[in-house]
Amino acid sequence: MPAPVTLAQVEAVARGAAPAPLGDADRAAIGAARAVIEQVVAGDEVVYGVTTGFGRLASVRIAHEDAAELQLNLVRSHAVGFGEPLEPEVVRAMLLLLAGSLRRGHSGVRPELVELILALLERGVTPVVPSRGSVGSSGDLIPLAHIALVLVGEGEALAGDERLAGAQALRRAGLEPLRLTAKEGLALINGTHLMAAAGTLAVREARRVLEASIVAAALSLEAFKGSTVPFDARLHALRPQPGPGRVAARLREVLAGSPIVASHADCGRVQDPYTLRCAPQVLGAVDDALAYVEGAVERELAAVTDNPLVFPDSGDVLAGGNFHGQPLSLPLDHLALALCELASFSERRSYALLSPTYAELPPFLSPDPGLGSGLMIAQYAAAALVNECQVLAHPAGAGSIPTSAGQEDFNSMGALAALKARTVVAHAARVVAIELVCACQGIEFHRPLRTTGVLEEALARVRRTVPALGRDRALSGEIEALAGALRSGALTLSDDEGLEAPT
Repeated sequence: MPAPVTLAQVEAVARGAAPAPLGDADRAAIGAARAVIEQVVAGDEVVYGVTTGFGRLASVRIAHEDAAELQLNLVRSHAVGFGEPLEPEVVRAMLLLLAGSLRRGHSGVRPELVELILALLERGVTPVVPSRGSVGSSGDLIPLAHIALVLVGEGEALAGDERLAGAQALRRAGLEPLRLTAKEGLALINGTHLMAAAGTLAVREARRVLEASIVAAALSLEAFKGSTVPFDARLHALRPQPGPGRVAARLREVLAGSPIVASHADCGRVQDPYTLRCAPQVLGAVDDALAYVEGAVERELAAVTDNPLVFPDSGDVLAGGNFHGQPLSLPLDHLALALCELASFSERRSYALLSPTYAELPPFLSPDPGLGSGLMIAQYAAAALVNECQVLAHPAGAGSIPTSAGQEDFNSMGALAALKARTVVAHAARVVAIELVCACQGIEFHRPLRTTGVLEEALARVRRTVPALGRDRALSGEIEALAGALRSGALTLSDDEGLEAPT
């Protein structure tokens, strides 16, 4: 069985890298499972989805000569998605994970079907997949059916940036559509690949947003002239939660030897607001949440999630429930909640920095308060984004609705969990970007005092995208660019400087 791809490899292919081609061992494993299916079709054995209908229609027997038509009808009938198309990077990740599940030799498809999926990735053909329709059980049926349509020369696909009919996109790439045979349509649509793909990209970006949020908290502490005492290792040894301990250590590291900290050693302030004082506890809980989500998603990358599954050693074909999205739905709902908390925590620090009641800084960090509004309205935008995150933090998985006349009586809604988690991560990046702009502006009011070398480097990286605010100007585009840099990792400090995911 091939080694599973990593989260990093999925992200790389999603953003344009080529996938690993099939090897001889892959073809042998795929071919062994295929031989079992061909034997089933030639005989009288009743196997779900191969010699029967689907869902509530599983009791209907299908004649041998209709096996291929059954699979094509399945793909066409299930392609009923709606809404805006998934981002191309999500679809590319889906293609990689679909091929990965099929190449493990338990699905009963032909090698040429897996090779065609990999060829779409290699030649830049990206199916157009509506984002809404999956209930996250029996797999991501509807989105995957739209991918399968392109493989048979139907549907629509992007060839580069051009949207074409599926058959035309294949021709332009020098590819031929495939004629599905027994079990292949079912294997194509019966997997968790939208959940896993969107979840992979969301949790990878979330890890970078968390690192940026830790740096933003440190910069805000410097702008606020706050205390580093709450990060003392002795405090955290008495509460041995792993994430808070890691975040406290990171904050001690980036703030060690700060001239700004030294400048207010005897200021008499007793305690800072929670969003400074409790940064290790809150951001550390987010860190622990991300470790949980990363583990669940990473295990899914090694999975075979269609149904039924073929075991060539014994010749058995077993119907089960590996397609059910609950092992991803719960973690991805948790991811949305964790990043909502991170965003809310960050927005409160921006609010404090802009408020004369809290910080010894000009109102709204304006060099000319009154004539200029400074960063006043940036906090409004952060508040609006946080409010949307709070709505999206409601768990999708709490809303199961039965399908297939009750045969499929509990659905995970994991696709929505994954998609809304991506939205929350994107909004959290924007909120943290706003905090970074506020914190850097605040520190510059303390000049000629400087912070640590690490934090000065972080400030310089922010400034390359968002220059210091003098006279008021429109900041929307600059902050959006900064948020994009946070999500991509362009502003993350190097691996040996950053907070690493636990191993």
